[in-house]
Amino acid sequence: MKVQQKTLIANKKEIPYTHIENGNEIVCFMFSGLSYTYDQPLFYYSTMTMLQNEYDVVHVHYSYGQDIFKLPLAEITNMIRHDVKPIIDDVLKSNQYQETMFLGKSLGTIPLINDLMKNNRYVHSKMVLLTPLLRFDSIFETLLMCKHSTLIVIGEKDDHYIPSKIESIQHQTNMEIKIIPNANHSLEMEPFHTAMSISALDQVMKSVDDFIRL
Repeated sequence: MKVQQKTLIANKKEIPYTHIENGNEIVCFMFSGLSYTYDQPLFYYSTMTMLQNEYDVVHVHYSYGQDIFKLPLAEITNMIRHDVKPIIDDVLKSNQYQETMFLGKSLGTIPLINDLMKNNRYVHSKMVLLTPLLRFDSIFETLLMCKHSTLIVIGEKDDHYIPSKIESIQHQTNMEIKIIPNANHSLEMEPFHTAMSISALDQVMKSVDDFIRL
């Protein structure tokens, strides 16, 4: 396994990324949350799950201020697109990958849903959406129309868990939804409970592992 820390200059901006290579023909691009980064449990163990299945992994290390959600969703989408697209293009140009997969959490699900799911280039790519931002109507509407094989994981106590929207999405045959009881936006238990949070993490990783093996 080879791990490379790289920096790409695009749109007059330096965007660092980590490329973990197993020599596989499948690569998973990961997009972090606003303050939920790759060293935190959901990404640490999602990465381990991908490596366990011998996939290559790319972590994109973008960084935004806390006030990003004051912007219109279209502007947020464009901002992240300008950061992640050059890295995706560079990795795919430099390597002979036959398949791509994408995994994002929270903020990181925005470019997946509002951009990549609308791009025919990735129509066969699997999508893993951890705690997607379903309060945004355009996010919900895109999920209703998308044809990608998609896994959604969300907590029952997440502010973005909206039962009526979840029920509508569940009717999509290409969608698999895992709801974690009593879990918040970090997919941890509320009130805090260590053993139950670890159990929830185990459920999430089993769902991810099963999904990518389909």
